[in-house]
Amino acid sequence: MAAEAHDRPSEKFTLRLRRYDPESGDAPYWDTHTIELEPYRSVLEGILQARDRFDGSIGIRCSCRQAICGSCGVRVNGEPALACHTHLDAALAGSRDGVIEIEPMGNMPVLKDLIVDMEAVHWKKIQRVTPWLFAKQPVPEREYLVAKDAMVDVTQTMACIQCGACVSDCLAMEVDPLFVGPAALAKAYRFVGDPRDDEHYSRLNDLAQDPHGIFDCTHCFKCVDACPKDVNPMGQIMRLRRIATSDHHIVDDNNGERHEQAFTTLIKDNGLLWEAELLPRSYGGNSWFGKFAPPAGKELLSSLPAILKALLRGKVSPLGALKPHRIPKQDLKSVQQIFERVEGREQRYELNLYVVGEDESPPAPVEEVPVAAGLVVDVPADPPQSAAPGDAAGGEEPDAGEGAAEGSES
Repeated sequence: MAAEAHDRPSEKFTLRLRRYDPESGDAPYWDTHTIELEPYRSVLEGILQARDRFDGSIGIRCSCRQAICGSCGVRVNGEPALACHTHLDAALAGSRDGVIEIEPMGNMPVLKDLIVDMEAVHWKKIQRVTPWLFAKQPVPEREYLVAKDAMVDVTQTMACIQCGACVSDCLAMEVDPLFVGPAALAKAYRFVGDPRDDEHYSRLNDLAQDPHGIFDCTHCFKCVDACPKDVNPMGQIMRLRRIATSDHHIVDDNNGERHEQAFTTLIKDNGLLWEAELLPRSYGGNSWFGKFAPPAGKELLSSLPAILKALLRGKVSPLGALKPHRIPKQDLKSVQQIFERVEGREQRYELNLYVVGEDESPPAPVEEVPVAAGLVVDVPADPPQSAAPGDAAGGEEPDAGEGAAEGSES
């Protein structure tokens, strides 16, 4: 019999830690230590052993050690992770050269070694979205009654443990540090999706009009992959956009709503995106004549250097810019049928994994069958048929009670 995971003997693992102390004035450097632990132990335990045995100055933040508090967020082999939730053997398998690399999270200032200043970035942006509920008026005499699906809906964002992993890997924040960020916007949906909140429109309008708000997300999916709790921050950002534009009809100063409309129309009309038309339609109007509008002309002139560079490098051809890309008529008809089906629904269908799906089938009723002396075994009232009935001795299946009795006696 194979040994259980917790019975595996200790092994040696090499940790390469990114060290940095801003107060010292020295540049960041790598520090290597070899620790000895069972493979099922966590990376956090490895770091703590290195600190206890070799260098007590190693800085690491941790608390619960059960993937609940989110304190021990780091990068393991370049990927965001909770140190307490990452096993040493899994980290070793993902390493490039047999050495487990551990770095502080990105997009946040480093205080010391693996400890980052979450107050300066993460918590500041959480405060930006007003993370509390404004009670809907009038306040009921007893309590608010909320539909089950509405509460299940916001449960996904309530699962966030504020570890900052999504902020660490957000590419939009690397380019624009002022971007509100995936964690804060997921938190915003927790209240926008709550029917008890009375400030849905003001929240959405604020985040839509902000040039660093919901339309600043670049859809890179990094936050989705980074989240250890499947909060799906990018999905929540997309839902904030849909509610703002489709339900509240907010037209923002960032052209986010017009850009989405132009994008959707071009796909619906051609089956493929016509890139040359996307910019003028986003700024000048959602039609072929949009390019003649003054705002579109101004934007086209400011984009001229980038357009010329694309032409010189062969990424765009003049004919390709003037003529739309089209797919075969039959395929285009299929695409348009998808639009008709989606737009023809009376109510928008939200793909939230916490809501979509069916409840599990109730377990089959069981009955008590007396077997050997003093033993009682629960078996299904209608036990499932064997896949190969002929496998039983004599080509017949043994009686359920007899089989259970034989098993208990052996």
